[in-house]
Amino acid sequence: MADQRAPDWVIPMMRAGYSARGLVYLILGGLTMSAALWGGNTEGTEGALQTLRDAPFGQVLLWLVAFGFICYGIWRFIAAYFDLENRGDEEKGVLQRLALVVTGLIHVGLGVGMATVAMGVGGSSGGDGASDWTAKVLQMPGGKWIVGIAALGILGAGIHYVIKGWKKKYKRYIQNNEKTQKLEPLLRWGFVSYGIVLAIVGVFLGFAAINSDPSSAMGLGGALDYIRGLTGGRILLGVIALGIIGFGVENFVEARYRIVPGVDDSSDIQSMAQAAKAKAESKARAATAG
Repeated sequence: MADQRAPDWVIPMMRAGYSARGLVYLILGGLTMSAALWGGNTEGTEGALQTLRDAPFGQVLLWLVAFGFICYGIWRFIAAYFDLENRGDEEKGVLQRLALVVTGLIHVGLGVGMATVAMGVGGSSGGDGASDWTAKVLQMPGGKWIVGIAALGILGAGIHYVIKGWKKKYKRYIQNNEKTQKLEPLLRWGFVSYGIVLAIVGVFLGFAAINSDPSSAMGLGGALDYIRGLTGGRILLGVIALGIIGFGVENFVEARYRIVPGVDDSSDIQSMAQAAKAKAESKARAATAG
């Protein structure tokens, strides 16, 4: 499907999705930084949503965020179907496009969950939500395997984000300009930090599967609390909080400056990766000439 043009309305849908994610992670990063500096409970995404709902016009904002997360999910479906990230039709590319579908389903589900919070139906910010659903799944036939597969998926996603940030793979789809260059260190640490937190969630969910112990499972809030409990944990938590804020900023950057081949006219737009490559080649030529 890579040779077919995706509908133009995918661009505003993509922007809405990344903007919604950016807002949630900025709030989560702020709450985490507050816990690192002044103590108090660490919060996961549910705590961030409760904070958003309690703000002025919070219910309206929460509905907008829910809509944005659903838009992000649909954007992932379209990106997979039209191969907007040029993954290809080989085995590896097909698996990567299936991963886009999975992330799309997750975000649509999160969007629906946020809508229930906006309606006041759900949204408890207690820290045992992950344990609750893990206990329910473990009671199902093959539940131990289901939890184990989920743990591997979350751990894999965490490792993916760390590698994406460390190797700067995100530069491939972001426009190169003065603003993105200045924000680049924060964007990089944002991916790495978010990946670390996800990996911790995946590891403890894996323990829950191996030991059939749902109390081992934790969400993002539990993972952040685990980091704070380590030696020098308050400092580590502050560093991670800065990274989560960076991840929120990264989502806003993608909302504004993401390049979408096959939809927008990106032939004249230089990505950060292309700019970095051109700079490296220029230095190599200068060194050879010297």
